[in-house]
Amino acid sequence: MKILLTGAAGFIGMSTAKRLLERGDDVVGIDNLNDYYDVNLKKNRLLQLAGYKNFRFIKADMTDEAGLLKLFHAEKFNRVVHLAAQAGVRYSLVNPHAYINSNVVGFTNILEACRRHQIDHLVYASSSSVYGGNTKLPFSEHDCVDHPVSLYAATKKANELMAHTYSHLYQLPTTGLRFFTVYGPWGRPDMALYLFTRAILSGDAIPVYNYGKMRRDFTYVDDIVEGVVRVLDRAATSDRNQGVVSNNPSTSSAPYRVFNIGNNKPVELLDFIGCIEDAIGKRSVKKLLPLQDGDVPETYADTHALKQWVGFVPNTGIKQGIKKFVDWYQKYYEV
Repeated sequence: MKILLTGAAGFIGMSTAKRLLERGDDVVGIDNLNDYYDVNLKKNRLLQLAGYKNFRFIKADMTDEAGLLKLFHAEKFNRVVHLAAQAGVRYSLVNPHAYINSNVVGFTNILEACRRHQIDHLVYASSSSVYGGNTKLPFSEHDCVDHPVSLYAATKKANELMAHTYSHLYQLPTTGLRFFTVYGPWGRPDMALYLFTRAILSGDAIPVYNYGKMRRDFTYVDDIVEGVVRVLDRAATSDRNQGVVSNNPSTSSAPYRVFNIGNNKPVELLDFIGCIEDAIGKRSVKKLLPLQDGDVPETYADTHALKQWVGFVPNTGIKQGIKKFVDWYQKYYEV
């Protein structure tokens, strides 16, 4: 099977590519290698894939519509895993256009290329951020998500709506995956685990928002990859019990699905920091701060639908996952 994987130099992208390559798929990875964070980290991720004969990397930008269509025409992909996006809630407050260009314009180009070349299945990354101001827990795919609290979340919600349109109009099977706070080795430097680990090792104070009254459904990267691959192998189908407009927004009469991928075990922020301290063997200095704009105090994934669809839910414990990250970090940075 030949797969296009966007965001191949990204955190989840590299890990997903490796899994697909190891099972024998041919993977073409694209990434624009932008400087949102350390480009060397992205290049070093790609080095982890360089030894696979069934992998090819192309530096490309999803906003290049003509280039993307040319790539699809030349390669004859069977399926697409679309993980490339402008990530980060806080950055969307200062650079909104980056999110529109990558997450809306870029996604439109992916959809167009997929429908023109009759792709068997498009799997794309959504986010737990779409739940925004929801207070009902755990977050369920059956819930309304019409109140985003960041532009990043709004673009991810837009992706789900755009995907449904293409599934309905062109019978393009699409599946959106709402990732819940992914962490692990090779993670993004702008995420809490990376920032906290670096600060503790250097003796700097760590920012603790909402005065520590936060809970997150942290999900280990290997569990995310397992979910992505299993979902990729089962193309979205029509739910004949639903109309075009249904009471369950995660299914449709079109070949369209949306699933949560989370650990289903929210962790208190201070407990999360404690696990990092234990893995490092050093206590932190905390700077207590109010809740940031665009952030939410709690995330919690209902994963029943994912388990029913592919027979899997994430299960890596937070202590185990953090220990693996800290071990990687200390080796990578030689600290």
